[in-house]
Amino acid sequence: MISKYIFGHPFDTEAVVEAVEIKSGCPETGTFDFSDGFCFTCPLEKEDRVYGLGGANRGINKRGYVYESDCSDNPNHHEDVRSLYAAHNFILLTGSRLVGLFFDYPSFMRFDIGYTRQDMLQVTCKEANLNLYVIEGDSPLDIIRQFRHSIGRSYIPPKFAFGFGQSRWGYKTREDFRTVVKKHREHHVPLDMVYMDIDYMQDYMDFTVNEENFPDFAGFVQEMKDEGVRMIPIIDAGVKIKEGYSVYEEGVEKGYFCQKEDGELFSAAVWPGYTHFPDVLNKEARAWFGDHYRFLVDQGIEGFWNDMNEPSIFYSEEGMKEAMELVAQIEEKGQENVPFFQMMGKLQSLSNSHEDYARFYHNVDGAMIRHDKVHNLFGYNMTRAAGEAFARMVPGKRFLLFSRSSYIGMHRYGGIWTGDNKSWWSHILLNLKMLPSLNMCGFLYVGADLGGFGCDTTRDLVLRWLALGVFTPLMRNHSALGTREQEFYQFEDPQDFAHVIGVRYRLIPYLYTAYMKAALTDDMMFKPLAFVYPEDEMAVRIEDQLMLGDECMIAPVYTQNADGRVVYLPERMMFVKFLPDGSLYTEIMEKGLHYVEVALNEVPLFIRENCCIPLADAAETVETLDTKHLSTVGFDGASFTVYDDDGFGMEYEDPGHYTTIK
Repeated sequence: MISKYIFGHPFDTEAVVEAVEIKSGCPETGTFDFSDGFCFTCPLEKEDRVYGLGGANRGINKRGYVYESDCSDNPNHHEDVRSLYAAHNFILLTGSRLVGLFFDYPSFMRFDIGYTRQDMLQVTCKEANLNLYVIEGDSPLDIIRQFRHSIGRSYIPPKFAFGFGQSRWGYKTREDFRTVVKKHREHHVPLDMVYMDIDYMQDYMDFTVNEENFPDFAGFVQEMKDEGVRMIPIIDAGVKIKEGYSVYEEGVEKGYFCQKEDGELFSAAVWPGYTHFPDVLNKEARAWFGDHYRFLVDQGIEGFWNDMNEPSIFYSEEGMKEAMELVAQIEEKGQENVPFFQMMGKLQSLSNSHEDYARFYHNVDGAMIRHDKVHNLFGYNMTRAAGEAFARMVPGKRFLLFSRSSYIGMHRYGGIWTGDNKSWWSHILLNLKMLPSLNMCGFLYVGADLGGFGCDTTRDLVLRWLALGVFTPLMRNHSALGTREQEFYQFEDPQDFAHVIGVRYRLIPYLYTAYMKAALTDDMMFKPLAFVYPEDEMAVRIEDQLMLGDECMIAPVYTQNADGRVVYLPERMMFVKFLPDGSLYTEIMEKGLHYVEVALNEVPLFIRENCCIPLADAAETVETLDTKHLSTVGFDGASFTVYDDDGFGMEYEDPGHYTTIK
C-alpha cells in the first residue's frame, strides 16, 4: 500500500505516474520538524538495515554514513564522497520495521543514516515543499515492486545494446574507429558498439560532426553497420555560444536557454568554452532540444549517451570575475603575502559552484524557477527530451539511450552509467554494490566503465572487471584521454579477452530474459542475498555477492593477485566456470562457505538448485546470435522460459516471445 503526504507546495517532478492515495497530516513512520525547513527522524534499532539511494556511494546497506542528493560532477569516488551524479531519494528500512520511503524533492537533500548518531535516521532539506510516499508491504521485494509500479515501467533498450561496446575519450578520426573494429574482427573478439566521445564534434558543438575527420558521416555510419557495429555518439548539456551555429541562434531567438533573474542568458564554460544551457524543464524547449537529435538519427545513428548534464560547469562568467579580482588583490600585496589556501579554494570552487546554480532560472509553465531549487532534475529532463523525441521521430522503435546524471523518473526514458570511475580494484566492488540499489529505483539498464575511466589500468584489473561486466546490461570498456590505453589488443594474450567477452554473448538469451522479466513485472534484475534469504543471517550480511534473476548468483573476484575467492552459498548450488577452451566446469556444492579458484580468463557463476539457464553458441555480434538452438546448464529436470523478440519493436506482451526449454 502506498500513501502520499504533501508538505507545502512541491514542485511536480513527474517521478510518480500512478495515482496514489493522498493522506493528511504526517505518517507515523517517524517524527517531523518544520521549524527550519524539513526534518524527518526515526530511530534505528541494532538489527535495522537501510537500502536504496540508487547511484549513491558505499555499500548496499547504506547505514553508517551520510549521503547527499545533489547531482555532482565529481570524478573522485573516494569513500568520503557524499554525492555523485544522481539523486535517487528512495530508501527501504528493514529489521524492526519494514517500510519504503520516497522523498520526492528535486533540490539538495541530506540522508544521515546512522552517521551523527548510530541509532538515528534523519532526512533533511531546506524547504518543506515535497511529496513523501510511504510504501508498506509484506517483504522488501513487495515494497519495491509497488514503488516501481508507481513510477512507471523501466526503459527497455534495443537488443543490440546487450552486446559489448568499446569506448575511449580520444578516438577522433575514422581511422581510430576503424582500427578498433578491425582489431576486434581480426581476433574474433565480439563487438556491437563503438562510442564516440566529444572529439567527433566540430569544436565540441552539439549536433555537429567534424567534417574534416568525417567528410561523409552517414556513409561512415553505414560502413560500420556493415561490420555489425553501431556508432554511439555523446551529447553534452551545454550549447556553444557562437554566431552562425544554428542550435545556438535558434535557442536564443526562441528563448529556450536558461536565463538569469534579469532576463539575460546565463553563460558558463564547459568543453566548447562559454555555453548556454537548454531549459529542458520548459516543455517547448525540451521538445526543441530533443528534435535536434534528428540530425544524427537521419544519418543512421541508433543510440546516444548524454553527458555533463548535472549540469557540469567548469566556471561561470561571474565566478571567473570573482577569481580574477582575488588574483589582482594578491598581486597588490606582493609575493610574500600570497594566501595560498584562499587562492586554491577559490579556484577549486569555480567548478560546479552552488552559487552558479542559484544564478539561473527555468521557465516552467510561465513561472520562473531558480535552478538550485530543481537542480537534480536537469539530467533527467535532458534524457527525457531525447526519449520523447525518438518516439516522435521513429515511433515503435527502440533507441539506445543512457545518461550520467539522473533522478527517479528518468528510468522511463533511458539507462545510466555510473560515471567517471577509476582504475581501482575497489571500484569493481562499488560497481557491484550499486546494481541492486539502482534496480530499486527503476534503473535496470546500468553499467560502469569497465577497466576504469581515470588512472592507468592493468591487464588483470580489466579482465576481472570484464568478468563482472559480463552480467551487467550495459557492458562497456571506457577510458580517459591521457590514461593507459585499455582496449584488449593493448595487452598480451588477446584470446583471453575474446573468451571472457564471448561468455557475455553466450549468456545473452538468459540476461535478455532476466532483464525483460524485471522490466515487465517491476522486479529487480539484481538483488541482495538478504532479499532472497531473509532468514539466513550470513546471507543478510553479504554485500560482495548478488542474486541475478531468479536462477543465479554472481560473486566476482575483485582483489589484485587473487587466484579465487571465498563464496557463501545460502543453498545447494551448481558452481559453473566458463573455461577458455569453450567448455564448462560444473560442480555441485552444498550450502556453506567455499573457496573457489577462478583464473583470469575464466568467468564464474552459480546456479540455484532445481534451476537451469540457456546458453547460446559464441558469436561476434548480437545480430548473429543463434537463439533458436540453445543449450542449457543447470540441474537435471529443470526448465527455463526464454524471452526473445526482434530487438527493436515494442510489442513486449506477445506470447510468441516466450519459449520453454529443459
